[in-house]
Amino acid sequence: MKKIYSIWLLCAMVALGASAQEELKNYPLDTINGEEVYQYRVERSIGLYRIGVNFDVPQADIIRLNPQLRERGLHFDEVLLIPTKRKVEKMPQTVPDTAVPDTAIPDTVSTNTVIPDSVIPDSVVTDTVVTDSITDTRRVVELALMLPFESRQTKRSGNAERMMEFYQGALLALKDLQNDSTLYRLRVYDTERSERRVRELCDSTELDSVQGVLGLVYPIQIELMAKWCAEKKVPLLLPFSDDIPLGVRPCVLQFNSTDKQEADSLCRWIAARADSVHCVAVEVKEGDLSTSVRILRRSLRTNGIEYTGMGLRELMNDSAAYALDSTKENLIILHSDRFQHVRMLLPHLENMQDAGYRIRLVSQYSWQKEQIRLPQVYTSVFTTEKDHEAYDRLWEDFYVTGHVSDMPRYDLLGYDLMHALVGAMEGKNGIVGMQSDIRWEQVGEGGWQNGWLRVIEN
Repeated sequence: MKKIYSIWLLCAMVALGASAQEELKNYPLDTINGEEVYQYRVERSIGLYRIGVNFDVPQADIIRLNPQLRERGLHFDEVLLIPTKRKVEKMPQTVPDTAVPDTAIPDTVSTNTVIPDSVIPDSVVTDTVVTDSITDTRRVVELALMLPFESRQTKRSGNAERMMEFYQGALLALKDLQNDSTLYRLRVYDTERSERRVRELCDSTELDSVQGVLGLVYPIQIELMAKWCAEKKVPLLLPFSDDIPLGVRPCVLQFNSTDKQEADSLCRWIAARADSVHCVAVEVKEGDLSTSVRILRRSLRTNGIEYTGMGLRELMNDSAAYALDSTKENLIILHSDRFQHVRMLLPHLENMQDAGYRIRLVSQYSWQKEQIRLPQVYTSVFTTEKDHEAYDRLWEDFYVTGHVSDMPRYDLLGYDLMHALVGAMEGKNGIVGMQSDIRWEQVGEGGWQNGWLRVIEN
């Protein structure tokens, strides 16, 4: 029978002071089914977690009296019923072996809360150490997750919710990774948006027991932590960066592909279809080209792949047929990788398709959520072909919330990369993941780059 370990948090919890207790007397009282409750009108910029703290009651008790929160979340100016005193301690919840706090895996949250602090309690993401409360004879591996959760912000951004989903996916990965011989413990840190917190951690002894680090977003933070990891010989897996000088960062593993990797992969795809594909590039000033497009054009020239220029003005006037080949599929390379910069060009390309030309667009993974009628080709470290049914059932067992992120799903990213970090620590070259397959390739004698990149046609 699977062992379920109790948990505790080594962190400071926010307590109500005397002034807060006095303030509670200002709320109207009512009695519901023999239970005394406050009538509280929801203020702006407050979430369910903060309400629970202010009234000194568990979120579950608030949800119990206000079941509509399960379906639609917290709404400004609505009236909630709040128990007047803390309920008896609830029965222990079945949690992953990672010893995840029940505040990190809430059964009472919704994706529609005014602020997601019901999903990201300050006490979980602000330098929290998650550990076991009983003696364990297994080998202990301590890992650190460092992301900008914005826990100290009055109102968090949508990016903070995505970071939380990444965190939740990573926790489910650790649940899978626990075994009879190894116990994984997780330290979670809110790195905020500056170097201050990361520098403090690097200068202290707090991370000395950490054997692997996942996360970090901003370049100066990465630079500081990469230096620390190199000194300690600890792997650092970066989920979002794609331009770290890996040749001089032997401890760093970079998940995202570089622009050059993507360009070279696409050039190989084109070269294999040289007899049936004609490349056409929209011409603008060199300085107006996005970096990725500039690198793609350079790679085309390096690989001896010719392309025809299509004037931007002619395209906008529907008079650029001179650049097309009626006998081949015309692969259109736009001037930017940002959809808002090229949106207005698509109807004109669609007109050419309607005129009988075969058109295929060099696209981006992020464009797949847009309504584009043209056939596309793009490179990606992600795939939409995998079956997540078993994982989604596991998610539903521990979280009530749906998914804020889509294409890519940040929870799946956290799940895959936690597996990849532990795998790399064990000497594995990569993993077959839920949303991404990862294959580590060393850059010279330095760090490691994910070499698993797909060329996808649709």
